[in-house]
Amino acid sequence: MTITTRKLTRAAGLAAVAAGLLFIGVQINHPHLDATSITTTEMAIRDSLKVLMAVLALFGVTGMYLRQVGQTGLLGLVGYVLLGSGYLLIMNTAFVAGYVLPSIASTNSGYVNDVLAAATGGTAAGSIGLLHTAIQIQSIAYLAGGLLFGIALYRARVLARWAGALLAIGGIVTVALSVMPHAFYRLLAFPNGIAMIALGLSLWREQRPQVVVP
Repeated sequence: MTITTRKLTRAAGLAAVAAGLLFIGVQINHPHLDATSITTTEMAIRDSLKVLMAVLALFGVTGMYLRQVGQTGLLGLVGYVLLGSGYLLIMNTAFVAGYVLPSIASTNSGYVNDVLAAATGGTAAGSIGLLHTAIQIQSIAYLAGGLLFGIALYRARVLARWAGALLAIGGIVTVALSVMPHAFYRLLAFPNGIAMIALGLSLWREQRPQVVVP
């Protein structure tokens, strides 16, 4: 099989679609997180899917950026770097939640509960060390990156503009939902997930071979 720029770009589009679907899917009927639920098989599966989602999303947004690097300019670069960094940190925190916290949940449940509270927009009762800083940077990079990258995509006029606008608005919606009760917190996945799905489809369709009519 010959690897071409078009094929890689289309693959990036499909990766973005898969990431958006996973982002929404893992939040549906999500259990409350604590030192007990984090040790269940269900949470191991969900956190593994979150790691996969972050990897696919990073591939997807990279394809989007490279496809329109000239049109998005400096704003696109800054947005891409921030959003990409946010997904990298999401991948790492999901890995910690899925494979590190369960191993210490029985011996240090207070620390585990504090980490989970901080990771879901709550307040940790005790110190969780550098994880607190990492979670804060993750939130800022993800929200600011989504806002700037969404604006850049909207202005570039290459992919679906409404999806770029939704990605930008998703950051604002996320901030609003993060201060609401936990039942609403999971809803923050929907605007960003839908935007990723739509942008991925737009990128995939835009890269379809053109049929030349004689």
